[in-house]
Amino acid sequence: MTTPEQQAEAPDRIWKAALLVIGDEILSGRTQDRNVAQVALWLNLQGIRLAEVRVVPDDLALIGEAVLQLKARNDYLFTTGGIGPTHDDITVDAISAALGVPVVIHPRARAVLDEYYATRGGLTDARLRMARVPEGAELIENRVSGAPGIRIGNIFILAGVPHIAGLMLEALSNRLEGGLPLLSRTIGCWVPESEVADLLRETEKAHAGSQIGSYPLFREGKVGANFVVRSTDRATIDRCIAAIGVGLTALGYQAFDEGI
Repeated sequence: MTTPEQQAEAPDRIWKAALLVIGDEILSGRTQDRNVAQVALWLNLQGIRLAEVRVVPDDLALIGEAVLQLKARNDYLFTTGGIGPTHDDITVDAISAALGVPVVIHPRARAVLDEYYATRGGLTDARLRMARVPEGAELIENRVSGAPGIRIGNIFILAGVPHIAGLMLEALSNRLEGGLPLLSRTIGCWVPESEVADLLRETEKAHAGSQIGSYPLFREGKVGANFVVRSTDRATIDRCIAAIGVGLTALGYQAFDEGI
């Protein structure tokens, strides 16, 4: 967790994370991913930006390659999927191989699973697979099914099931070092993007630390767009929104606070 003193010492420090989504079922379209959005939102609350997302199949080499690349250029790497009890759950094996460490049974994970399955048919060999971790790893609490998530260094290995992944993230809240949360505010207008492109570019340029995203829409025969201003500073956002509003009015358009 980042203290106010640490934030004050490095106000411009941007903490970045990558998300590696693992699973043939995602790439085939049989399962729609819902983890990207919840991971991104949770990271922002921790003062960490989700910088990139990659999706790979259940392939040892491809998972390992992605892990090494993403962990090297980000402060944190999160993975979702592939830590269940079946033969195709190979995330732990792939990450262990990539890091050059053996796979071991974590004693606390085994104890948790043993207790959880005591009245559910016992701890079978398949269920014991969920206690496997890269050597040296720590556990991330899972209050739903007992099977824990895993942390090794700056890598966080989460379940693929969205509500379980969400609870694992909750267990990590306020425990990671990060910066200031990224704030946002929206202003909208019934105007083609091309007619306000210069206004948006110049406004962003004039407000250091701001980012303006333009999101077009077509509704009831009308063309419009919502403009989302992002910054770690609320005052910067408010000034930027005001400038966009003034610019739209000068061009003869009506601006709508909070978007259209």
